[in-house]
Amino acid sequence: MFLKFARLMKEDVALARQIDPAARSSLEVALIHAIWFHRIAHFLYLANFFLIARIFSQLSRLLTGVEIHPAAQIARGVFIDHGMGVVIGETAVVGQGCHL
Repeated sequence: MFLKFARLMKEDVALARQIDPAARSSLEVALIHAIWFHRIAHFLYLANFFLIARIFSQLSRLLTGVEIHPAAQIARGVFIDHGMGVVIGETAVVGQGCHL
């Protein structure tokens, strides 16, 4: 599981560096990444740890300004640029390669 998450993190950083001209370094991109928080919260949600998943998603909202419900389905290759105030709800399905 950890290796899969690490591969996805590497893909996310590479995508952000490719798409966003303001992303000057991988470390800058990696500091606060809402999608990574969501993947952890989604994993907890699917494991029936609903309260912990929700707490984690709210912590993510406080740190990133992007609110993503733990039940939302987000595919690979999703990039949220300037995400302050973005809300992705419980029934949302965000497809592969979507840029917000």
